[in-house]
Amino acid sequence: MPVRLRRTSRLLLRRLPASLRRIARFLIPGTTGVRRTALLAVACASLSLAAGVRAQAQPAGAPAASEAPVESTLSAWWNKPDPWRTDRWYFQTSVATVHFSSDPDHDNTQDLIYGEYRFADRWLAGQPFVGLSFFDNSFGQSSQFLFGGLLWRPSETVPEFYIKLAAGVLHGYTGEFQDKVPYNHNGWSPGIVPGVGYCYKRLCGEMILFGTAGILWTVGVTLP
Repeated sequence: MPVRLRRTSRLLLRRLPASLRRIARFLIPGTTGVRRTALLAVACASLSLAAGVRAQAQPAGAPAASEAPVESTLSAWWNKPDPWRTDRWYFQTSVATVHFSSDPDHDNTQDLIYGEYRFADRWLAGQPFVGLSFFDNSFGQSSQFLFGGLLWRPSETVPEFYIKLAAGVLHGYTGEFQDKVPYNHNGWSPGIVPGVGYCYKRLCGEMILFGTAGILWTVGVTLP
């Protein structure tokens, strides 16, 4: 080994911890002591340099690279200004029901699953939408409602508030309860459902009037 390399190796050897010098004998068994130490020292110096560059690139206390994008994405998703203006999807479920009349057969747990798509177009000064819902009707029967409608925002000062009107085909009132909705034929009938709602960012709540039977409160979320 050249004298210069030997001197450099000895210098690096002094800078290495004793534990690394011992490990070098097992990591590179086919080399002499000085050359083995030199190789290990170069490797450790390279790792130290890489670690130093990484430490400078990532400020102290910064979140891990794998965590930061997730947090920033969720934050941007939630804090987007007025997302209800541009979001196209709306999903909601029922939280409470009140019937106007007392009936022992009434079921106040509707288990609503509701999906709606809102178009970007305007018609009759409103925003058109279509959707489908699954729920238990006032008598506990599994029912479905396929609908289209319009959404209006009548207040310029409170644009988060809106009025909705949906109309479509209702199915599910059968047997002894088929006369509970008008124009019912074999469980199929027309349906008209008005409602009002309010959104805070992407979280929305609605109050829905289902005919002359009662009021349904819901909570939902808008999505792009």
